[in-house]
Amino acid sequence: MAGRHRLSAAFVRAAPPGKHCDGAGLWLHCRADGGAQWFLRVTVHGRRREMGLGSAHDVSLKRARELADAWRAVAVEGRDPIKERERELREATRADTSLRRIAEEAFEARKAELKGEGLAGRWFSPLELHVLPKLGKVPVEDLDQRDIRDVLAPLWHTKADTARKALNRLGIVLRHAAALGLEVDLQATDKARALLGKSRHAAQNIPALPWQDVPGFYASLGEPTVTHLALRLLILTGVRSAPLRALRFEQIEGDIWTIPGEAMKGRRGRTEDFRVPLSREALRVIEAAGEFERDGWLFPSPRKGVISDAAMARLMERRGMAERPHGFRSSVRTWLAEATDAPHEVAETVLAHVAGTSVQRAYRRTDFLEQRRGLMERWAGHVTGESGALVRFGQAS
Repeated sequence: MAGRHRLSAAFVRAAPPGKHCDGAGLWLHCRADGGAQWFLRVTVHGRRREMGLGSAHDVSLKRARELADAWRAVAVEGRDPIKERERELREATRADTSLRRIAEEAFEARKAELKGEGLAGRWFSPLELHVLPKLGKVPVEDLDQRDIRDVLAPLWHTKADTARKALNRLGIVLRHAAALGLEVDLQATDKARALLGKSRHAAQNIPALPWQDVPGFYASLGEPTVTHLALRLLILTGVRSAPLRALRFEQIEGDIWTIPGEAMKGRRGRTEDFRVPLSREALRVIEAAGEFERDGWLFPSPRKGVISDAAMARLMERRGMAERPHGFRSSVRTWLAEATDAPHEVAETVLAHVAGTSVQRAYRRTDFLEQRRGLMERWAGHVTGESGALVRFGQAS
């Protein structure tokens, strides 16, 4: 038929970036990054609709034409092909109430609440690794406390934190299932907790280097490598490893480093950025790190992306140290408590902790930037061996 089948399979394989029409509403969209998708344009009730038909790498030209014919016929009948496909998908999945499917759906529904939309996988991994391999195919309506107890019992006294997270995630999944109208036991996780009993596992804090010993360790990081420089800045700022490893030049203006709100741990439902005052020594470290900058990252990995937290931890491990990078936050906090008279809320803000009641926080509209600037300059002085004297709050640096 005239106007149809304008493209060839050979053209599709080598098509340049842009939109290419096969006729009768079937289009191939080739992106500059090498991706390519089929889509169909139809008009239903006077409204133009564009319906994706899949990747050109997975769907052949012949198959794309077959799909286009089928959905065109739906549009001719006056039905919206996009809504019709959604309806068919719902009907196909309605019978699948397995724990895995409901868990994945619950995860998708909560991605917006999670740091980086959960891309790191930490929210889902306790379920993926320890629950779904054994219970993933079980209908969520059939799940009871004995099932949950049996799957978590091997972890309960050895990996208590992981088991606790898995139990909490299961509670969220069950509530999601109930919201879908499924008959589930919302108390199953509480009952499982009762059956499991009290965990014998004692939580251990991450070992931290005493603040008095930090200058010696800092001095040992004299080699200008990415790992050494990252550890130096971690010590000087007291921030968590993740935002430090993802540091980019555009986040720094003058002596202020602004960490995007979505990168801050423990700030669910909050989008505020966090300002970190940079001491003179921190700025020198950043300047030195600039020599390694790649794709905007100050601490790039030798392969791709940014340096890993494990790279810094391994350096300390190779030196026979029990302490780990995250422990330097404790070093800073203990120094603030023992060697300064900084108020509690200021000291907590140094570590980006939320201090005070919700009412107090509502009326306190400050991040104590100037006070923290003086404290962090003094901390840098201690770390570099310049000063060991008691820091009086408000004392000029």
